[in-house]
Amino acid sequence: MGISLNPSHLKLYGEVAALLVKYGNGDLVRQAGLDEALPEETPATEQGRVPEAAELAADLERLGPTFVKLGQLLSTRPDLLPEPYIDALSRLQDQLEPFPFEEVERIVSTELDAPISELFCWFDREPLAAASLGQVHRAELMDGRSVAVKVQRPGIRERITTDMEALEEVVGFLDRHTEVGRRYGVARILEEFRKSILGELDYEREAANMTTLARNLAEFDRIYIPVAIGGHTTSRVLTMEYVRGRKLTRLSRLARCEVDGEELAEQLFQAYLKQILVDGFFHADPHPGNVFLTDDGRLALLDVGMVGRLTPELRTRLLRFMLAIGEGRAEDAAGVMVQIGDPQPGRFDEKAFTRSVAELVLRHEALPAEKIQLGRIVIELSRSAGECGVWLPEEFPTLGRALLALDRVGRTLDPTLDPNAAIRSNAAEILRRRLLEYVSPAHVLDQLLELNEFIQRFPARLNQVTDALARNELEIGIRVRDQLWLTEGLQKISNRIATGLVLAALIVGAAMLMRVDTTWRILGYPAVAMVLFLAAAILGLGLVVSTLVNDVRARHKD
Repeated sequence: MGISLNPSHLKLYGEVAALLVKYGNGDLVRQAGLDEALPEETPATEQGRVPEAAELAADLERLGPTFVKLGQLLSTRPDLLPEPYIDALSRLQDQLEPFPFEEVERIVSTELDAPISELFCWFDREPLAAASLGQVHRAELMDGRSVAVKVQRPGIRERITTDMEALEEVVGFLDRHTEVGRRYGVARILEEFRKSILGELDYEREAANMTTLARNLAEFDRIYIPVAIGGHTTSRVLTMEYVRGRKLTRLSRLARCEVDGEELAEQLFQAYLKQILVDGFFHADPHPGNVFLTDDGRLALLDVGMVGRLTPELRTRLLRFMLAIGEGRAEDAAGVMVQIGDPQPGRFDEKAFTRSVAELVLRHEALPAEKIQLGRIVIELSRSAGECGVWLPEEFPTLGRALLALDRVGRTLDPTLDPNAAIRSNAAEILRRRLLEYVSPAHVLDQLLELNEFIQRFPARLNQVTDALARNELEIGIRVRDQLWLTEGLQKISNRIATGLVLAALIVGAAMLMRVDTTWRILGYPAVAMVLFLAAAILGLGLVVSTLVNDVRARHKD
């Protein structure tokens, strides 16, 4: 049974179906019933030719902003796409033609409830940059401050909403009715994408992100976060401090030699370690185009619409994971990854996953410092986890993308940067900060409140347990991750116990029959007793041999 096609989404259905057919997923198109929506002239590849990775990036750009952003998300999912496609999509650009200044003027005036001439003493008609979601203009406030004004592209919310509705219908069907959907949880991926792109469309949220990030990184004197201008920012218009400088991507070799790239790269890496492992709030898109070298020699982090958030528990495990990778402890790294993720019953292959992590760690150890890419390691581990049946939390791909972009920025500034050395040298400071969190007044008060709640509820809960015990109604529930393995193990144990009881009965019976005088004797002893002793000996020897053989096989499997 295929998907019920919504007439208002037929064009988009056809484009998605054509894309799937082109890249070898025609079966999914047929299963979903999308072949009805295929255009009459479906763009197909030449006979026997596999489309190149760069073609996918170009096709997504052609489909518009929603698919450009989706491609950027897929660039963090190596469990879904081969490495060449990951590389191509990670360089996917969302530059578009600028929309007319008349639209800019209309949106700014409507959102800020005043004409541009009353809000700014000067406003550049030509944009500094035009992206898929909006474009940026330089301006000057009435008090003389230079600012950058980001204006959301007209109609972009409506288009993204329409695209998302169609994608949710297709993905929902795939998730329920196809092996690909069940295996990779494509509905979870789309939900992650929906939250990400809606966050980028809310400029007030981005302004709050800028404020939080600037506060968290205030201790780093070489890192600069521009902040939003209050009163000139809404959900569709963001006015922020103007950064005087140049993109790292536009720096010449001579310009790079004039800055202290080693110190900048070291401080940038320290700032990200603090964001990820201490604050649990990090800039998720630090690619070179979003990092400026300011005129006074600092690094400015721009475009913080996309951020990642990590729970305290996940931060602790990430620190253990990074230290295990840096020190070459493959089994520990694999164990932490399993704790971070969600092993799928029936699909999780622990041995294969540990072996895959060990191979990756060995390759990682053999690389010189300047070739180590922490982001690439996280992405490859994500691929191994997906193949071995471990679903990682949605924050993990975002983290991998951020670290991959951070690697590129770090190498641009300092080609000899060693991420492992930076992690090890900062591990003690990170642990100290984490411990301080637990002894902060707010955390101590929270623990005291929990303790108070526990003390208040403990008598009632104890009474419930004792009452259930007195009525013989106490039940204990046990959740077993691998029920088949446990059942087989219990069956083997019960079989051995039963065989042992039979042997014991034969021996006891033979000993009792030894005193019964019979004319039929073997070696001078009663024949019946000797037969029982002989049967017990044969069964006992068989039990010993079976136990030893099974134990040896189990060791070989390990």
